[in-house]
Amino acid sequence: MTAATTVSIRTPIPAARSAYIHVPFCLHRCGYCDFTLVAGKDHLIGSYLDGLARELEMLGEPREVETLFFGGGTPTHLPAADLAQLLDQVRRWFPLAEGYEWSVEANPHGFDADKMQVLADRGVNRISLGVQSFDPHVLRFLERDHQPEEIDTTRALLRSQFDNISFDLIFGVPGQTLESWRETLRRALALEPQHLSTYGLTFEKGTSFWSRRSKGEIRQLPEELEREMYALAMEELEAAGFVQYEISSFACPGFECRHNQVYWTGLPYYGFGPGAASYLAGCRAVNHRSVTTWLKRIRAGESPVGESEELSPEDRARERIVLVLRRCAGLHRDDFRKQTGYDLDDLAGEVITRHRDAGLLEESEGHLRLTREGRFVADSVIVDFL
Repeated sequence: MTAATTVSIRTPIPAARSAYIHVPFCLHRCGYCDFTLVAGKDHLIGSYLDGLARELEMLGEPREVETLFFGGGTPTHLPAADLAQLLDQVRRWFPLAEGYEWSVEANPHGFDADKMQVLADRGVNRISLGVQSFDPHVLRFLERDHQPEEIDTTRALLRSQFDNISFDLIFGVPGQTLESWRETLRRALALEPQHLSTYGLTFEKGTSFWSRRSKGEIRQLPEELEREMYALAMEELEAAGFVQYEISSFACPGFECRHNQVYWTGLPYYGFGPGAASYLAGCRAVNHRSVTTWLKRIRAGESPVGESEELSPEDRARERIVLVLRRCAGLHRDDFRKQTGYDLDDLAGEVITRHRDAGLLEESEGHLRLTREGRFVADSVIVDFL
């Protein structure tokens, strides 16, 4: 991406049917986290709410959406009154279409009945809970601020208000065993969520985990063990009736995350808040990650965008391949040609042949998809299409 030029905050915004709102507040920053957030700075909550209200005014008029997603940070870290204000001001600008999906990320710690009621009263109908693990040793290593019993309590409270609950789980944590991971999967299933996301731990540059690994203070698990953990998740969740519909995502039939599928199918979406990304009219843009810089630009009547990139038609087509191949349903050749104007073989025939011969891609009735083996090395396969 290139640095964004300074433009008026009143520049017209194209239309989309989905929106993401970034809430950058947390109790503390976990060692593996590289998301845009501020910890221990709750005094900025009021300024953030004011800044977000001003940024939303860029829309000019309310825009109806089919999916709305609040991420962070921890949106439910906000006190109940501030959380209510946040939801109300976003709903003003993003009225919800019939049959909408509205997701909010939450952590077990500090997510009480009052906050749940605020969400339910305003129409939130999907909760994504940052469970990560049921093993206290793994939670401690990940620097999470909750204990396994808090997960049980939170799920019991949620049950009375929401019927679409997702758990995030992490595997590949130093010190984690295959049996520990199996127990986490089984304890998660026992709480009957409708959706599970399983992520291998990554060491992102700039995080404390990256620094500690570089110094030899922590050691990454062997690649083969991480592979076994991912395979175990596929086996256990399939046996429990979940369908894997994306590399990291599993759902009971009918509970696939509609908002995330907007990303994976290359559809446009709005992004508001510090560090939020948007994709509108072929342009990808990311707001300034610094909360204070984002606020300063908003208050000055300037665009909060830090970086933006206008994609060429070919770049859009190649990116669509990369995104859609994350989905287990894969990419349909005829749909791809209609949506992009490009023939798949003309654009990437050699790459397809190479990975198909290696058993990492397969094709059936015009659908190109990763094989089960290909899911283990998805990133290395997909990057070849760019």
